[in-house]
Amino acid sequence: MRVARSRRTASAAALAAAVSLLLAGCTSGHPTSAGTPSGSPGSSTDSVPGGVPGSPAPSGATPLEPLPTEQPAALAPYYAQKLSWKACDSGFECTTFKVPLDYAHPGDGHDVELSAVRKPAGDASHRIGSLLLNPGGPGGSAIDYAERVAARYDAGVRAGYDLVGFDPRGVGRSAPITCLTGPRMDAYTATDLTPDDQGEVDAVVAADREFANGCRAEAGDLLGHVSTVEAARDMDVLRQLVGDRKLNYVGKSYGTFLGAMYAGLFPGKVGKVVLDGAMDPALDAATGNITQAGGFETAWTAFAEDCAKRDDCPVGHSVKEAGDKLTALFAQLDAKPLPTEQNRPLTEPQALTGVAQAMYSQSMWPYLREALTTAGAGDGSGLLKLADSYYGRDSDGSYDNLMYANMAVNCLDLPAPFADPAAVTAAVPAFEKAAPHFGRDMAWMALGCAYWPDRATGAPHTVRAAGSDPIVVVGTTRDPATPYAWAKSLAGQLENGRLLTYEGDGHTAYQRQNACIDNAINDYLLGGEAPANGKTCKN
Repeated sequence: MRVARSRRTASAAALAAAVSLLLAGCTSGHPTSAGTPSGSPGSSTDSVPGGVPGSPAPSGATPLEPLPTEQPAALAPYYAQKLSWKACDSGFECTTFKVPLDYAHPGDGHDVELSAVRKPAGDASHRIGSLLLNPGGPGGSAIDYAERVAARYDAGVRAGYDLVGFDPRGVGRSAPITCLTGPRMDAYTATDLTPDDQGEVDAVVAADREFANGCRAEAGDLLGHVSTVEAARDMDVLRQLVGDRKLNYVGKSYGTFLGAMYAGLFPGKVGKVVLDGAMDPALDAATGNITQAGGFETAWTAFAEDCAKRDDCPVGHSVKEAGDKLTALFAQLDAKPLPTEQNRPLTEPQALTGVAQAMYSQSMWPYLREALTTAGAGDGSGLLKLADSYYGRDSDGSYDNLMYANMAVNCLDLPAPFADPAAVTAAVPAFEKAAPHFGRDMAWMALGCAYWPDRATGAPHTVRAAGSDPIVVVGTTRDPATPYAWAKSLAGQLENGRLLTYEGDGHTAYQRQNACIDNAINDYLLGGEAPANGKTCKN
């Protein structure tokens, strides 16, 4: 996907779409839950006092300064709203609240209405407060996520907390951004991102310009006000409206960037905060892109190693053979797309996106093996379905809002990594060195923000959150989308960061496959101590 940080860092939002393929009967015998597969209790290794320090933050990133503790008078009406909760979806309650479009000019009549849902705490007599959830993206709907996963949370957490999801501005049910029609989005996702000549380079630029212009035409002024800083400030308004003195929060993937931003702006209002699949706010976009490309390469190697042990592996019986066959498949598709069950052929960029989609969770590996098998037999349907699930494409040809919001948020949060095609071309060798199978495509994906109509308002920064309560940062050692080094860096930046490591595969760790991780976080949320810095969990 073409975003400022290369492939999006969505967690539950991406996986849920992929899981829908399995639940819809596209295959049989595969796991039915990518988000929370069952697993046996894991083991753990606790650190010695002092724990494992995080990695030093990159030079050039400036510290994020907290907002003044005294609230501006112009914001008082927003913080004084009364929420009206009404019964809605499947035992949830729904509400809306208003925030200023521009925090520099609150009360000027330009407000944004945001939507939220909650599952009330099961034990009102022992209620702790609200626990806000965010699945990632940027662009993942926290409302959809909360409704999908609330029942899977630990019984004690469900009893003690109202589980709350709110869609950030521009996302889902909160003034959603749209950019392209379904057919134009189909063309966008099929654009060749390994251009071989000037004509193909021009096609990439044209596609990126069309996307950006479509967003501007549809979203108007909102497009310049969907940054993560603004979403974090909106989250503080909601914290006040649900009656909590401090924010309790579980953010996954991009949700960790949102949570870290909140902690940096409002350190004194940090309660129990979990940042799972952490992003590193100190990285510039280009560095983040190339690091993420390496994360997908690491995940592919893990898939290939697992596949090589199986008699029916469609890509051979060694990591090298698997890589060679994947390269050959991409080259074949670059020359001639494969037919599919749909009236749309499978192109090279869609195949690469399909493979990348399956890297988010081990539970998708069986589906990828099957998709690669059918591709080898001349049918691209399986890989196209994976790519469609990644992009949020429905069977009727429509797309959800995630991809549009993703680009809009990313292009505001950091300056574009590349100014023009020449800059991408110069960077391709470094990307290919970091990720031989994904690097070139992901370098060209990062060009889109060069043509964005609104100038970036954010910049790389370190987050110290001095004086905050302990913040738990979770990293998975072979995470494709948010490499483990990012979690180490963020935990090291935070004055009270606690690094919790899962030695394993997949994107994010909490509520997925390891009881050691789950128990450590559940105990923390329910009033216990934060895990020791450097605690490590294994299968």
